[in-house]
Amino acid sequence: MWLTWRAATERALYGEEGFYLRERPSGHFRTSVSASAAFADAVLALLAEVDAELGSPGVLDLVDIGAGEGTLVTQVLAAAEPGLRDRLRITAVDLCPRPEGVPERIRWRPDLPAAVTGLAIANEWLDNVPLDVVEQTPQGPRLIMVDVHTGEERLGDPPQPADRAWLERWWPLCRVGARAEIGRPRDGAWASVLARLVKGRAIAIDYAHPVDNRPPCGTLTGYRDGAVVTPVPDGTCDITAHVALDACAQAGRRAGAISTTLSTQRDALKALGITGARPPVDLARVDPRGYLRALARASEEGELIDPSGLGGFGWLSQSR
Repeated sequence: MWLTWRAATERALYGEEGFYLRERPSGHFRTSVSASAAFADAVLALLAEVDAELGSPGVLDLVDIGAGEGTLVTQVLAAAEPGLRDRLRITAVDLCPRPEGVPERIRWRPDLPAAVTGLAIANEWLDNVPLDVVEQTPQGPRLIMVDVHTGEERLGDPPQPADRAWLERWWPLCRVGARAEIGRPRDGAWASVLARLVKGRAIAIDYAHPVDNRPPCGTLTGYRDGAVVTPVPDGTCDITAHVALDACAQAGRRAGAISTTLSTQRDALKALGITGARPPVDLARVDPRGYLRALARASEEGELIDPSGLGGFGWLSQSR
């Protein structure tokens, strides 16, 4: 069966018996959430900032989009101080069934809530929003068709006018053979988050690239059992592609965002107190166990802010 990459990915990841309806992310790739509880501590610090900006409302939303196993919201709920915890309304958004062990207080749903006052966070969500892939030919860009069983590719029709306009603005193709991933579905997905944000912040975190440095061959990738594999859309592997966060930012502005910040995870987490600093050696003499705990924490924080790894993620922050 030959489909566009967008249709094939939708079928492989979210169709009947799709990858994300039966698999847990931790079994296939490492995320900031699974790397360290320090990430949840940073999100809690961010939530406290938003709470202060909103004047400590009676109900404060935390919405985790693409919640996976619910680890992030479970950790944030456990670590929140009582005065904040009592006012939290936590929603985990994911298509997979509610995992065992997620506290009952956390609402689990397959779609976004109608309104959010507080913080909405999408950690490695947009990279799994399916999109089309095109290749430049002497006659202009053509959609890439893929065999859903083998991953074999062939050229298809030209993209629709709206997609072609997106390419011209956000991913211009300058030579024959160059490829691009049309991020318009991701723009729409992110705009839907901002449209529901009554007041507060929305954060998107993903591997990203800017308009002046798009990869010439695209970024479509597969993951299975912790290893990079050829992206075959047969439902046996994760299929992902990096995100044009600058285009998503513009879509967020059109949806009502009044402020926008684009940064890296390294810079964002360091501003939230995640530094990776090693504990003083003197601590080893007075509290050996405490020193070892602090040393392990420093190592975890270092992974989160490593610019060649998780620290290289893009952070898009927009507020209303």
